[in-house]
Amino acid sequence: MKIKQSLKEIVPEPLWEMASGRYWAWYNRDRHLLARVFSPTWFKNKQRLETWRNRFAGQRCFVVGNGPSLRNTDLSKLAGSFSIGMNRIYLAFDEYQFKTSCVVSVNDLVLEQCHQDLQALDIPVFVSWRARKLFEPGPKMLFLDSDYTLPENFNGDATGRLFEGFTVTYISLQLAYFLGFSEVILIGVDHNFATKGPANAVVTSQGDDPNHFAANYFGKGFRWQLPDLEGSERAYRMAKAAYEADGRKILDATVDGKLTIFPKVDFNTLF
Repeated sequence: MKIKQSLKEIVPEPLWEMASGRYWAWYNRDRHLLARVFSPTWFKNKQRLETWRNRFAGQRCFVVGNGPSLRNTDLSKLAGSFSIGMNRIYLAFDEYQFKTSCVVSVNDLVLEQCHQDLQALDIPVFVSWRARKLFEPGPKMLFLDSDYTLPENFNGDATGRLFEGFTVTYISLQLAYFLGFSEVILIGVDHNFATKGPANAVVTSQGDDPNHFAANYFGKGFRWQLPDLEGSERAYRMAKAAYEADGRKILDATVDGKLTIFPKVDFNTLF
């Protein structure tokens, strides 16, 4: 740290910022892109992803968030419907007697702390290519080349590069588009956090988690990033525009959810 500080004092600020920016571009993005270009693992993974393209064309699916509202949602109604769960949704499988059709997780801290749980799931799991060293690839363990440093855009091709949109829900919406779903219903996307602080700041939980459906979701000692609600809203607007431009739609059936981007619908009227 002392060496770094002394270098920063010696090197002119514009040069320091240029070098620092180049380093973080390499660390966060370029090295993963280079690995994708030359990796046989990515080549095989891309072939597996292709088998999912438009597999559910014209059908309906649910994207299941992890907000406290899940406790007031009859998840048994999802039986027979394709559903995309996110991050630690698997904590709900036994308690609520349901299981999502697949799980998506791209946040570095979540993947770092939960990779063993995710690897052990018996359903397809989609994780960030950045975390490839934590997982054993296979038919049920697939990689998405997601990135939070990309220009803000919507990509309906999951074999390409996906902007993370400040929330795993945005990755799930892009994946649902790739799978061909014409109607996506959000549940459990409360868009409301009791824990406050600067967007994207890394914090360590000091006790029970008030922001998700389970107290141990990000329980004591778990490191996680505070939400960027404004950033995620920009991403949601891009998803809404992309779906509507293709004659598809995203609806929000979250019980008492605070998100206002998508048309609201009563969850109980969907069945």
